[in-house]
Amino acid sequence: MHRWWLSVGLGIGLLGLGTIKATAGTLELKPFPLTDAPQTVRCPQKVMASETSSPYQEGGYTLNGNVALGAIATQVAVAKVDPFSVTWVGTLKPPFQFCRASAGIFKADGQPSSGTSHLRMQFLGGKVYFILDMTGMQDANGFTSTILKHGVVKGNPQWRWGGTD
Repeated sequence: MHRWWLSVGLGIGLLGLGTIKATAGTLELKPFPLTDAPQTVRCPQKVMASETSSPYQEGGYTLNGNVALGAIATQVAVAKVDPFSVTWVGTLKPPFQFCRASAGIFKADGQPSSGTSHLRMQFLGGKVYFILDMTGMQDANGFTSTILKHGVVKGNPQWRWGGTD
């Protein structure tokens, strides 16, 4: 998945098409319960996110993302920021408050996803933690991809990240 986005950015750069429309990517994160979690506990079946590539700009690429946490959680806020990651936390809504699970990208644009997921989730203690993590993600020049912006809009995490080409 990450290489596909990188290929899109590189391909646009190589063609010199600075006016090409942005490409949207739908990402499905699937929660997998902990092995010791009671089977009667309800977790969300999936959480939907998207990442859209910005029009090409010479020297790099950017992707704008968001995740629909408002459907399963309230009081979503940025909890932690470091040079490699951002973590948002929210209070799980009553149907999911006892969920104990983790999630990563399961499908990208409807196709099974493989490899390391830069989007991860943890469901624990009545909270949901959504993590955007650039650890180990390199751009075309061997630099770590960079988180450029992060926040919450209408109860949903939003972000921008990118790299050099």
